[in-house]
Amino acid sequence: MSERQAQAIYTKTGDKGQTSLYDGTRVGKDDDRVESYGTVDELGALMGVAINYIEDQDMVEEIRAIQNKLFVVNENLATRDETKIRHHIRERDIEVLEELVDKYMEKAGDFHGFIVNGTSKASALLHYSRTVCRRAERRIVSFGRTEALDPLVLQFVNRLADTLYAFAKACEKEVIDVEWEGDLIVK
Repeated sequence: MSERQAQAIYTKTGDKGQTSLYDGTRVGKDDDRVESYGTVDELGALMGVAINYIEDQDMVEEIRAIQNKLFVVNENLATRDETKIRHHIRERDIEVLEELVDKYMEKAGDFHGFIVNGTSKASALLHYSRTVCRRAERRIVSFGRTEALDPLVLQFVNRLADTLYAFAKACEKEVIDVEWEGDLIVK
């Protein structure tokens, strides 16, 4: 074996439906806290799929940086004992997301109302990421009703959904407005 010994990822401690938080607290795998950070984890993985279809290398780098911040979000969500949280979302992180929204909405150009999502693979996956982000936000709100939560974590996730929308909009190959009164088509 190499200097880095292979470490088994299976511990068997979760075989009965319990898991450990970062601070060692044991909770059920269906706990609201676990559901929150699990959904954020899903979001990060989906964003990883999306970048494989994005042509704009600046956007790819920006998304990678956001994926790293999602680990900070998850550290906060997966730690009950606030004194054991080592990394925190900062006001500046939220400001950067707002700057990204402005940058990519300007690139996307004007639009009015709702659009049909997904005129490119990148935009489709980014819109999908946005919906997973909104689900994560709902889970965090739910868990935050009963447990302490840094308000910047929720604010970051909220702003991230807007950022993902701006990314997706900038990646659309065309804008297809919603036809509210349109007919279904059979060919």
